[in-house]
Amino acid sequence: MTTLVPRVLHALDRFHADHPWDHNAHYHRWLLRQLPRRFDSALDVGCGSGDLARRLARRAAVVQGIDADPTVVARARQLTAPQLPVTFTVGDALHDTPPGPYDVITCVATLHHLPFADALTHFRRHLAPGGTLVVLGLARAQSLGDHLLGAAAVPSNIAMAWIRNRGRKTPRPASMTAPTRPAAMGFADIARDARRVLPGARLRRRLFWRYTLVWHKQ
Repeated sequence: MTTLVPRVLHALDRFHADHPWDHNAHYHRWLLRQLPRRFDSALDVGCGSGDLARRLARRAAVVQGIDADPTVVARARQLTAPQLPVTFTVGDALHDTPPGPYDVITCVATLHHLPFADALTHFRRHLAPGGTLVVLGLARAQSLGDHLLGAAAVPSNIAMAWIRNRGRKTPRPASMTAPTRPAAMGFADIARDARRVLPGARLRRRLFWRYTLVWHKQ
């Protein structure tokens, strides 16, 4: 038994290396459903290769994407058609944010790279009255519910990887080439601190080791 678990985990790692799929992009459609059909301006924090920013540009007059990794920002610029109203900036999300305010702020798989409460306070300041903040984040598994949800995600994760790649080995998509790090905060602490900074914020655990946060500024 002591050798079986590492072998299974190694096999899963090999499988997903051969059949990668973007867990964050899986939630893009849901994220967009939380937003108005049209809005003037959007900020995508941790924009990566720009997939979400380009989708936001179908609804917004102006979209700003910011990411700390110059390599992935260069890739985002390459992948973005010149006629789209999207600008990508290399910089620190808390210090180099292009001037707002913004009607929409999105933050996908980036918040755990930042000081949590400081980042939410920063987003609140840059959000226009009536604006919407949507976060797709990662939380550290701590409670029994976290571990059960994580276990339930494993077979679904394998099935999604097989279906999306049609059973074939494929290279990692550009959206999965940015640097990553594990989450340090558990969901209970995230929910507590988020509701302190953003009263009325709606948080929910999600499949595939994610959570969502939605907040509307009055």
